[in-house]
Amino acid sequence: MTVSDLAHASKVNASAVRFYDKHGLITGERTSGNQRRFGEEDACRIKVIRVAQRVGMSVVEISELLTGLPQEPSPTDWAVVGTRLRAAAQERIDELNHALDDLTGPVQLCEVSSAVS
Repeated sequence: MTVSDLAHASKVNASAVRFYDKHGLITGERTSGNQRRFGEEDACRIKVIRVAQRVGMSVVEISELLTGLPQEPSPTDWAVVGTRLRAAAQERIDELNHALDDLTGPVQLCEVSSAVS
């Protein structure tokens, strides 16, 4: 697939495909004319990358999430990635809930004394 084919298949802009390729999240092969070509599995990788971005993961974290994933992943490989992504999402949810608890807990974050000096 070309950059534009992959962008269309994964519902992202071509610039996103180039960004993911530049940062090693997907890997295109170069033709003799120096054009990038991608496989079908890269569309799935991009879908996973988009979910990871929505969870709030950085490029480095997404790279770590995809580390060890074979070039042609099996359903079991994707299940492992899904489990890791779900755990990362839950960790972020827990952190956000803790931050919200700080706002509404017994000692409120921005509590101001009622006494005016």
